[in-house]
Amino acid sequence: MPAEFLSIHSQNPELRKINRVVELLQKGGIIVYPTDTIYGIGCDLTNRRAVERLCQIMEVKPQKLNLSFICHDLSHISEYVKRIDTPVFKILKKELPGPFTFIFESSSKVPKILGVIKNTVGIRIPNHPIPLEIVRLLGNPLITSSIKDDDEIKEYTTDPEEIFEDFKHQVDLVIDGGAGGNIPSTVVDFTSGEPILTRQGLGNFSEYY
Repeated sequence: MPAEFLSIHSQNPELRKINRVVELLQKGGIIVYPTDTIYGIGCDLTNRRAVERLCQIMEVKPQKLNLSFICHDLSHISEYVKRIDTPVFKILKKELPGPFTFIFESSSKVPKILGVIKNTVGIRIPNHPIPLEIVRLLGNPLITSSIKDDDEIKEYTTDPEEIFEDFKHQVDLVIDGGAGGNIPSTVVDFTSGEPILTRQGLGNFSEYY
């Protein structure tokens, strides 16, 4: 049975449609959804079977899992991160929501959830109403990965209908939130205490160097 294709308003997401997505996630569903950068694929972080299925789709072993968590706000982040020093917290408060993935040492809660030892975790709070509403109502982060294209020239697919054709037999639902971007998030590693830029993407982090 092919995935559901659900159009949701990108700026004013319809509550009944968000609830439909949340219900599916609670049942272990895999979804494709828009962010402030590119389209992502994800599931409820706390559903072990869904995470295993996501790994199969992305063709990665759970031990090699380097996916990010989509959180709703800064207080949500603190559950999954070992510690955030005050100067770092100020940076997060200024830049989030925004097009960044911040890498931290993971809290003890993360391996208990995933069933594998993960020393680090990538955290995202995208500046996009759809994923923020989903995780707010779900109450748990989404564990997520970017959707890449096999095309050598076009690295990321921006058209949700194209994404649906590619993933309709692998996922449960594809959200059409309009055309996506083709530049990923900027990745900053805070595990050493000092910020290290590991991927330059859409977010501008230059003022901190």
